Amino acid sequence: MATKIISADSRTRSSISIFIVVGLCCFFYILGAWQRSGFGKGDSIAVEMTKSGADCSIISNLNFETHHGGEPVTTDDSESKPKVFKPCRSKYIDYTPCQHQKRAMTFPRENMVYRERHCPAENEKLHCLIPAPEGYVTPFPWPKSRDYVPYANAPYKSLTVEKAVQNWIQYEGNVFRFPGGGTQFPQGADAYINQLASVIPIDNGTVRTALDTGCGVASWGAYLLKKNVIAMSFAPRDNHEAQVQFALERGVPAVIGVLGTIKLPYPSRAFDMAHCSRCLIPWGANDGIYMMEVDRVLRPGGYWVLSGPPINWRNNYKAWLRPKEELQEEQRKIEDIARLLCWEKKYEQGEIAIWQKRVNAGACSGRQDDARTTFCKAEETDDTWYKNMEPCISPYPDVNSPDEVSGGELQPFPKRLYAVPPRVASGSIPGVSVETYLEDNKLWKKHLNAYKKINKIIDSGRYRNIMDMNAGLGGFAAALESPKLWVMNVVPTIAEKSTLGAVYERGLIGIYHDWCEAFSTYPRTYDLIHAHGVFSLYKDKCDAEDILLEMDRILRPEGAVIFRDEVDVLIKVKKIVGGMRWDTKLVDHEDGPLVSEKILVAVKQYWVVSAENSTSSQ
Repeated sequence: MATKIISADSRTRSSISIFIVVGLCCFFYILGAWQRSGFGKGDSIAVEMTKSGADCSIISNLNFETHHGGEPVTTDDSESKPKVFKPCRSKYIDYTPCQHQKRAMTFPRENMVYRERHCPAENEKLHCLIPAPEGYVTPFPWPKSRDYVPYANAPYKSLTVEKAVQNWIQYEGNVFRFPGGGTQFPQGADAYINQLASVIPIDNGTVRTALDTGCGVASWGAYLLKKNVIAMSFAPRDNHEAQVQFALERGVPAVIGVLGTIKLPYPSRAFDMAHCSRCLIPWGANDGIYMMEVDRVLRPGGYWVLSGPPINWRNNYKAWLRPKEELQEEQRKIEDIARLLCWEKKYEQGEIAIWQKRVNAGACSGRQDDARTTFCKAEETDDTWYKNMEPCISPYPDVNSPDEVSGGELQPFPKRLYAVPPRVASGSIPGVSVETYLEDNKLWKKHLNAYKKINKIIDSGRYRNIMDMNAGLGGFAAALESPKLWVMNVVPTIAEKSTLGAVYERGLIGIYHDWCEAFSTYPRTYDLIHAHGVFSLYKDKCDAEDILLEMDRILRPEGAVIFRDEVDVLIKVKKIVGGMRWDTKLVDHEDGPLVSEKILVAVKQYWVVSAENSTSSQ
């Protein structure tokens, strides 16, 4: 009897053991399948490198160096064929979708409406690849690029004739040379900037961010960089052919833009200095609305420089071919509006005048009695996307003492790069605390170290113009900060948190933008694009294909892209760009293959237009 009991018990244990072994086999089979498909998977290269103990971040067969040419890509026939995008016709070489000349001319010229953004309807969008001009080459490295631009990259000579006596630009052989002159500084930007520096603290880091309205070829911004001041320059796409394109080819931050009827796409209190050098903006017109918009984006204590008409009209009205009464009235209006805005005039000599915005509203109590004083709603000062400018004054944030800087005092640059931005310290950005800001900085230093293992030349000077499509608090740009490069920090208009003000408080520059539309720049103007969470953010908002085609438009041949997103999103992106003449590789997150967020790196192939409706790789 005892033998039977023992035998039955043995059979039971044997059955349990078999059940456990089968269960474990099923578990590990499912785990392995999960790692190789869907969430948490890495690509085959990353998996093999992990197994072999190699550095999983090094990609041996993706070339980031520039060669001014490229070889046809071989594709794996085992994968499903992606949609192949054809080249656009050669007439679209410099196509700017939202500033297209033909479309612009259908809008009113009053208040420069026709020079504002007017994007194509869905049925008017191009679904092709914008070609580079024949002979296109990678721009010269900085700082040589400040002074020289290859003629083939922007083959337009009209400015060399129109601005010949003003030292803007000269054509020499196969390059354009930029002597550093301008309409108001024909003797050079250095001398002009030194004159401003006698009044404005440009040399000690107090002034870091600047706005140049009507920038021409951005020589003012180009030469400010020597003083560690970074300018956001803008000018319309108008009869001054390719002026913003030249600026970006030189490696200077610039966008296509105009002061018309819509607010500038920047947050309030963003710039330490604003500048107009004969920018042709009618500052005294429309009840002072243009000066009020400058006041909105000017930081308390910031400076406004007006150089050219109507300043010094008594001596120059004949040379300007304008009636002195007209110029006198124009300056009277400007002075009157400046007083209404509570700006203090600090300097006027020759054709230069400088005003300083008060540090808080304490010294502006008198304007309360002025019948023209209307204040904007404080909560709307950062709401700018396609919002009309209004003739109202942006209110100062409250202060607790007469000497306190409204909105918070900033440290000199570069200390302010990692100091806690006042908007964060004050809790003005919902969901962003000092602790989350500090953690974000640590995270982006870690991410950048991972990127440097993937692309060892990321901060070598190979990439000058860099864009972060979803910048957040500017952590990527801060970690990358170097005189060799600059970053355009884009905060999407649909982002959960409005962080662009904090980005500027770090001494960085950026812009609001909706990636369902084209960016305000020329083709081939960025060397490296960083897209963190962009396609998850815009999922179900607009077509990923449109966003990728826009990225291709603004990316230089042999430029690079770093995508960071969920793996299922990146697989879709990888398939689309497979038909766009990009080489790509999917890489694991730096924390390993079990993390669902991955990195997709890409390099745009070199190819140029060779004849109508045909292209060539060289």
